Amino acid sequence: MKRKFWNWIKNQNGGGSEMRTLFLNGPISDESWFGDEVTPKLFKDELAAGDGPISVWINSPGGDVFAAAQIYNMLMDYPNDVTVMIDGLAASAASVIAMAGTEVQMSPVAMMMIHNPATVAIGDSEEMKKAVKMLDEVKESIMNAYEIKTGLPRDKISKMMDAESWFNANKAVELGFVDKIMFSEATNSSADDGETVMFSRQAVMNSMLSKLIPPKEPKENRTPVTHLEKRLSLLSH
Repeated sequence: MKRKFWNWIKNQNGGGSEMRTLFLNGPISDESWFGDEVTPKLFKDELAAGDGPISVWINSPGGDVFAAAQIYNMLMDYPNDVTVMIDGLAASAASVIAMAGTEVQMSPVAMMMIHNPATVAIGDSEEMKKAVKMLDEVKESIMNAYEIKTGLPRDKISKMMDAESWFNANKAVELGFVDKIMFSEATNSSADDGETVMFSRQAVMNSMLSKLIPPKEPKENRTPVTHLEKRLSLLSH
């Protein structure tokens, strides 16, 4: 079995009933679930060990898209409420899993990132074409999860993925990726009251370069004194 990247905690709530919490910390599977039957079955069996509401805490940079897809499907199919809590980072494949929440909450100091899927391909030009086509299809499947949750147009979601977009909590709520900011009563209707931030990797890079590299001062259109002296000497003869 591949490395187990999740952990379940059982707690008792005030009414005496058992509450289960799932923690997803770190990369979502350091190896692909593609072709693996044991790891997904173990996750599914542990998820099905109870039927009450669950909380899913996410702090992950992402990982294997096929693992994320299966976890997303299992959580969507869960018979009770799934409350997703993003307390650090939900990036790449981890952001897909977050979309399975009945309610998605995000810490005011957390971040979310969405981008295009990537892979490594080896072979001739035909193999490269197959890889490009596969990535296009994977992107479409990821967009399905974002579209279901946010209701945003697919072309807007696609452009945000192309730009590798990062969202703070307010922006994530504004766009519909998140329903509520943790430790706050803010919801979609009040998201405009706070400052929202969305930025792309290219925008950040350009901003950094502009600070590191001082702008060149425009050259003044002046004629050197020596040239003027030569011109004056020619006129005097």
